[in-house]
Amino acid sequence: MKHLIKDTLILFVITLVAGGLLGFVNELTKEPIAEYEAEKKEIACSEVFYEEDENGNLVAVKDLIFEPLTDAGIAELNAALIKKDLGNIVIEEVYHAYVAPEYLYGYVFGITTKEGYNGEISFYVGITSEGRLKGVSLLDIAETPGLGMNAEDVLLPQFRDVEAGTFKVVKTGAQGLDEIDAISGATITSEAITGGVNAAYECFVILQGGEAS
Repeated sequence: MKHLIKDTLILFVITLVAGGLLGFVNELTKEPIAEYEAEKKEIACSEVFYEEDENGNLVAVKDLIFEPLTDAGIAELNAALIKKDLGNIVIEEVYHAYVAPEYLYGYVFGITTKEGYNGEISFYVGITSEGRLKGVSLLDIAETPGLGMNAEDVLLPQFRDVEAGTFKVVKTGAQGLDEIDAISGATITSEAITGGVNAAYECFVILQGGEAS
């Protein structure tokens, strides 16, 4: 009986110490992790806005100031998407991108679509206040290697610096301005990302004071 009590006390002390150490480590790393995540998001936001430099190369727009949309505003956008039967696409974040406090350059939409081949795909979409789709930046994707994972090289360049609107995926080679050439062997991934971009455009129209199509 004494051994049982002793062993129980030892186990309790070990658990208590381990829990305390875990809490200390979590507290110690919480701020650096938060800073890393914030920096990662800021970089991803910046990467969706490109301009040509004097040599014709695409470079990210510098010195943008990102102001988040309120939770209530995001909830309204998601409600609008549900009404459009786009409930599998979620607006996670929206940022107003300012070049200066008085000049709105555009919007960044944080999108998560549940329609990927292997689950959710998360990415940012950048649309200028003039309605120009400047780019898409992937945050989280776990599609099939060699197929859906080629999205960054094959699909995303098609969304760079084009007129924002509603796009459709085609398998025979894009011809019209509203057509996106599917990744070979990864039509589901192509349609998932394109659907998310279309949802971002719907939200852009709403934020600009219009009605979603």
